Amino acid sequence: MPLARPAWLTALLNRRMLICIFTGFASGLPLYLLLNLVPAWLKTEGLSLKAIGAFALIQFPYTWKFLWAPLLDRYGILPWLGRRRSWMFVSQLGLLASIAWLGQLSPVDHLALVVGLTAALALLSATQDIALDAFRREILPDAELGLGNAIHVNAYRIAGLVPGSLSLILADHLPWSQVFVITAAFMIPGLAMTLLVKEPLAAAGTPRTLRDAVVEPFREFFGRHGVQSALLVLAFLFFYKLGDSLCTALATPFYLDMGYSKTEIGVIAKNAGLWPMVIGGILGGIWMLKLGINRALWIFGVVQFVTILGFVWMAWLGPGESTPARLVVLATVIAGEAIGAGLGTTAFVAFMARSTHPAYTATQLALFTSLMAVPRTFINATAGWLVEALGWTNFFWLCFALAVPGMLLLFKVAPWHGDRTPRTEAATA
Repeated sequence: MPLARPAWLTALLNRRMLICIFTGFASGLPLYLLLNLVPAWLKTEGLSLKAIGAFALIQFPYTWKFLWAPLLDRYGILPWLGRRRSWMFVSQLGLLASIAWLGQLSPVDHLALVVGLTAALALLSATQDIALDAFRREILPDAELGLGNAIHVNAYRIAGLVPGSLSLILADHLPWSQVFVITAAFMIPGLAMTLLVKEPLAAAGTPRTLRDAVVEPFREFFGRHGVQSALLVLAFLFFYKLGDSLCTALATPFYLDMGYSKTEIGVIAKNAGLWPMVIGGILGGIWMLKLGINRALWIFGVVQFVTILGFVWMAWLGPGESTPARLVVLATVIAGEAIGAGLGTTAFVAFMARSTHPAYTATQLALFTSLMAVPRTFINATAGWLVEALGWTNFFWLCFALAVPGMLLLFKVAPWHGDRTPRTEAATA
């Protein structure tokens, strides 16, 4: 008699997890293209650093996407594909075309068009994220939210290797026009996934008017939790990742101040940073099948919280010449933070997904992710001023202290024994 597969392996090998790989990869590629490939292209084409820095402003759609998310909850623009898949398809097709077109332009001769096209790319990318987040939430049972979102987030990070590594290598051997076309082709798997999967079943209470799509997600959220509890949830979304995010805002300048070379930082960060985060996130997602979301928020939050102390330790050691022992310290701190961030993000994204109502998934998830991003963005912008005022050691102690409120709020928003009964059925994928 054959042995039954473990529950975690059964969950890992189901079709929904394969879909999460494709959603994560399709979501991450355009963002990392804007963060990594576009600045390198602009630099080699002769634009000034000031002009390149100004291009960061085109990323505003990622922090304001909740403003047009109600349109995605209310309307499906291609009836034959359904509400979620039609937005996924149109945004992905637009991304493929705009990425390929971008490389055909000269930033010097067509700067206004390049700015407009990159802004459109960011808008399409943020719209794709809204649709993919809602689609993923609707196909995953509650019990699989942790694992599914872990796979999505890590596929998202791995997608960064295309514009951040492969495309840069190709740029040494091919003209930029071909590099951008090849990079755009990596959107095709996401398009194929959109066409091959089935539309999730529409939830009861799906908004009938645009006004309902705008108003009801907020009314439902505050009505379900009560005003006080809802505000505590929103505060938790602000604080849970705040200390961890702030401590890495100036990580590379910090490593340079500690005496490490750019090559040492690059090699160690790539190997000790990305892969521990990916492996930790996936293992965390598997562990969450047994733990549940609430307990994972506690356990993974403690790991995320404690690993900030690695930066305190490195700052206490101070600058010095690179030695094998100091390189081990750097690798340990980077790997520890990556594992903590990977675990914490896995549980956090699952919590946000669970906190949505099925009828208003797109709008509520867009609001939650925007709320998580906007305050952190502004606070991280003060990191340089804080370091100059406090010094590195005290700055990292401040980051450690800022992580405390998020942990304390767990008593109210995610008590240890408070997980809801997992939903066992999901819409057809």
